[in-house]
Amino acid sequence: MWRDALLVAGKDLRIELRSRVVLNQVGPFGVLVLVLFAFALGPAPAPMLQAAPGLFWVAVLFAGLLAVQRSFALESGDRGDGLRLAGLDPAGIFLGKAAAVVAELAVLEVLLGAGVVLFYGARLHSVGVVAAACLAGTLGVAATGILYGALSSGLRVRETLLPFLLLPAVAPILLAGTRAWQAAMSGGQPVWPWLVTLSVFAVVYLALGVLIFGPLQEST
Repeated sequence: MWRDALLVAGKDLRIELRSRVVLNQVGPFGVLVLVLFAFALGPAPAPMLQAAPGLFWVAVLFAGLLAVQRSFALESGDRGDGLRLAGLDPAGIFLGKAAAVVAELAVLEVLLGAGVVLFYGARLHSVGVVAAACLAGTLGVAATGILYGALSSGLRVRETLLPFLLLPAVAPILLAGTRAWQAAMSGGQPVWPWLVTLSVFAVVYLALGVLIFGPLQEST
């Protein structure tokens, strides 16, 4: 399983390095979301600081949606059948695709974090808390996205169905991630409940994906 996961993750990342779709399209999209919200909130610093954590995670979720759609677009047509016929462990395919999305989103989150500091004037008292929240939240987004991406990949309306399936499912990440960022910015709020929520969410969906990705792949 782990060997197959490394193979799939390496394949997806090599394709992205060559095509640079995530870097040239998904990255600017996430930064553009922050810029547009900065214009919408106006020049007053208080509303911008209050909204910064939530807007960061909104941008991450929309970018994650695009990254998941791109991940399954790589397997469209004959390449998808070739992946199935290659004899790879379905759990390895799931973990490999999730790992590739995590790596892509991690790069994006560095850009978005810099954008939050630049556009919204956010000051972080605990970078470690933000890093832990981003890691757990990104794992949850990637695992959930790959799982629901597999569920909708065989349908003609997958481009429009996936957002309806994924975005409500990752609402706990938006809530817990926002609260963790707020705690890191204030320096006085308890952060462990939100980190635990993000971690449990990620573990549950990773385990669920390992167990049912194979049957989902066969059904589509």
